[in-house]
Amino acid sequence: MSAEQVAREHHRRRRRLVDRLVTVSRQLWARVDPDAIARSWTTQLADLVPVATAAQYAAAITADTYLDAVLAAQGVTPAPRATVVAAALAGVASDGRPLASLLYQPAVTALTAIGDGVDTRRALAGGYAALETAVRTQVADAGRVADVTAMAVRGVDDYVRMVVGTTCGRCVVLAGRRYKLSEAFDRHPCCDCVHVPAAEDTVDAIATNPRAWFDSLSAEEQDRQFTKAGAAAIRLGADISQVVNARRGAYGLTPAGARITADEARMLRGGRDRGQLATRAVYGRQVYTTTEGITTRGLAGVRLGARERGVKDGGRYREARTPRLMPESILAAAGDDQAEALRLLKRFGYIR
Repeated sequence: MSAEQVAREHHRRRRRLVDRLVTVSRQLWARVDPDAIARSWTTQLADLVPVATAAQYAAAITADTYLDAVLAAQGVTPAPRATVVAAALAGVASDGRPLASLLYQPAVTALTAIGDGVDTRRALAGGYAALETAVRTQVADAGRVADVTAMAVRGVDDYVRMVVGTTCGRCVVLAGRRYKLSEAFDRHPCCDCVHVPAAEDTVDAIATNPRAWFDSLSAEEQDRQFTKAGAAAIRLGADISQVVNARRGAYGLTPAGARITADEARMLRGGRDRGQLATRAVYGRQVYTTTEGITTRGLAGVRLGARERGVKDGGRYREARTPRLMPESILAAAGDDQAEALRLLKRFGYIR
């Protein structure tokens, strides 16, 4: 098998572990008594914590085998100086506290929401969303730490980030980047990305090339991962990184590709709708804007005149006075005129 195939199979095994743990977690959360959330969830934790600990151990114990296989696929004969102690990564949360303490938090989430006036059904839905996020992330993190440890004892200095499974736009733009082992592996809750030890450059593989990944998706999946407007802009030639990164500074944004329902997201915000992408008034029109990339260091900032007419608003660099439109407003303004859409995408820094 190729290094990519080895990495994919490694991920599939771990994903099956996670999916089984999620099933157990869902069944146990369903037993929570709405009238005694804290007490009843504490009872269920007695069953969940050992299962979650075992899943962490199972994810970590495969690291040495994975490293040997993925390096062999690249023509490298590994010479490990030690082996990973998987038990040290089990029963502990990513932040160092006992796993049981972290897994109690969904009850706190639900009770806090109820205290803020959210109805019990939605509060419990939010509690379960927090629980699923926690168990998925903790097993994945145990596996990742084990992989990094296995790399270190084999003298591997670099890794390539590879996207697998169902991913999000933020991860896709990082796909294929090469990192030093000492650099932290940035991930969000429920992140599916994996390390591929980089004895050779694999950035041309479909799993590590952002544009190739985008093109491999159906139109429906492109819309889900990048939003409809974002995906449409990319199909017109917009740079994926510009489209995705623009959402960091978008007014009133909830990121694309969120893995909780709208009701759960609203519950986690205490019943408020803030966080949704919102319009603002610009020159008498309601449009979507972003502050991302509008300084003299950003492509959009340069094209919008930050160097010539920019202002300093407490930051280090001058910012463009002209608001940067989001793809949603650009495509709405262009209508069916593709040439106009391309002109605006270029003007606002989405096309180089």
